[in-house]
Amino acid sequence: MNSDEGVIKISNVWKIFGSQPDVALKAILERGLSKAEALAEFNAVVGVADVSLSVNRGEIFCIMGLSGSGKSTLVRHFNRLLEPTSGKIEIEGTDVMALGPQELQRFRNRKIGMVFQNFALMPHRSVLDNVAMPLEIRHVAKNERMRQAAAILDIVELGAWGAKYAHELSGGMQQRVGLARALAANPDVLLMDEPFSALDPLIRRQLQDEFIRLSKILKKTTIFITHDLDEAVRIGDRIAIMRDGKLVQMGTPEDIVMHPADDYVADFVAGISRLKVVHAGAVMQPIADYLAQSAPIPANAPRVAGKETLSKLINLAIDDDAPILVQDEGKDVGVITRADLLRTVIEGTEVS
Repeated sequence: MNSDEGVIKISNVWKIFGSQPDVALKAILERGLSKAEALAEFNAVVGVADVSLSVNRGEIFCIMGLSGSGKSTLVRHFNRLLEPTSGKIEIEGTDVMALGPQELQRFRNRKIGMVFQNFALMPHRSVLDNVAMPLEIRHVAKNERMRQAAAILDIVELGAWGAKYAHELSGGMQQRVGLARALAANPDVLLMDEPFSALDPLIRRQLQDEFIRLSKILKKTTIFITHDLDEAVRIGDRIAIMRDGKLVQMGTPEDIVMHPADDYVADFVAGISRLKVVHAGAVMQPIADYLAQSAPIPANAPRVAGKETLSKLINLAIDDDAPILVQDEGKDVGVITRADLLRTVIEGTEVS
């Protein structure tokens, strides 16, 4: 991932639905009203509550939560499909809130691609024409936009389907066309709102694989909305979990699985397999601590990098009962025993 940070920055964003959003927000800030109290007193629904976050260049940033948590409401603020009641939104250094109607339209068309759960393909247009639509809006010459659309279709492995129509494609193929259309204008940022949730589990997993593959090639900064933690863990570089419009925890999949911030997050992660999420660096105990209380480590003990997965560590422990040494830049820095692995698998907690 590129070290350039803060491609997307949102600060203290609130969205309150109702006839008096500003009055309701003032009361919430001054009197500390709860979501239920704001609804009772002002008939105001708090959709997003004081959310701040920053997304790095090339990062896949997953925002997740249950239905009604505010995740889909939040993502619609990045390109101002919804206007925040309060807060600041910056993308690539542009103050999105300061853009006038025409500037905003150009900004959306050139900087942001959006993929929804509903494929929203035009039934009277061919697959190629659907993909070329963003370029047509930009007034790109027909031959050039068709060339670019065809190149994107090749990337999503639908090059042979350009002359077909949406009804001739499976649901998974239609969603790949929707993704190709979002990519055709070469946006800096992708906003993806539960793009795979309407698909069958097998097709959904195949599209997740396809998206992971494309992300490695195209390196687009992506906001990915999902209610499925398995999907977020599989796809995301970092995850933000929302509840009642608030951001309750943000971190890497490993951070969230190993250190849930509260009972709500703990319930989310309870069913997640840690085998490919947790890494050696989170399981190990410092080598000095181990040597101070245990027997010497055999010279032929297996050695792994700090990024090695729990799955690989368990396989090593099956084959060899010696402690596993964890290395950083060729230096032994930690030790993992079979007891450490069992504790991590069973309890989901790192060694204290």
